[in-house]
Amino acid sequence: MPDCFFYRNLWWNKGEFSEKAKWEEVTLPYVLATDVTIEEYEQRTEKFNIHGCWEWSDGKVIIYELPSMPHEVCISAVSEKISNACRHVRGTPAQIYGFGATRTCDRNRGKEADSSFRPDFPWPNLVVEVAYSETLDHVEESLRYWLSPGRAHDCIIVKIDPVPQGQVPVRMRAWHYCISAGRGTRNIVPLVNEFEFGTRDDTGAQLNITQALNYRCRRNSLITALRHYGICRK
Repeated sequence: MPDCFFYRNLWWNKGEFSEKAKWEEVTLPYVLATDVTIEEYEQRTEKFNIHGCWEWSDGKVIIYELPSMPHEVCISAVSEKISNACRHVRGTPAQIYGFGATRTCDRNRGKEADSSFRPDFPWPNLVVEVAYSETLDHVEESLRYWLSPGRAHDCIIVKIDPVPQGQVPVRMRAWHYCISAGRGTRNIVPLVNEFEFGTRDDTGAQLNITQALNYRCRRNSLITALRHYGICRK
């Protein structure tokens, strides 16, 4: 067995994320372990403090996101934005609580959001998913999971275009989906709002500062989502 597989297995066996695993050569989603029960998966994620990287599906532990600074910084910034928008209802019956990367599961899948907010249990009302190394195809699967009937009310997806290590990301897109908009074909919840910004466009061309600030920017998805709960004033 090549050394890289040995070091990749260390993440599951010991919680060690090693550069010797050559993660840059991995195609995500990546199956890390098989024949794993949901109980064992939950025990390991708690023991090794793994959040926003693994999920459990039909006995398999799947890596869908690799640890990175852009991913963590974006989660923190979005969560802070939502928490600040909620501050004027703290201590009232309308209070919305931040539950971070709350783990959920159904019959054959265990998953947690990067950030979540809700006034009650068992499912979060507002889910935030940030994708950096994660593929958009996998994010869309997550969207269907979160917005299945009886689960979350809103889902905000943020996709950061990855860059070489040490560089600053130059493009980010975000989408807001809400069940109040109804369900379209194949029971898919339609898009409510989207926005995009950066210092380069989708072709990689450099933008000047004025273009960058205005680049396909639409209504703020975070604020729109919070208005469903009467949290954010117009």
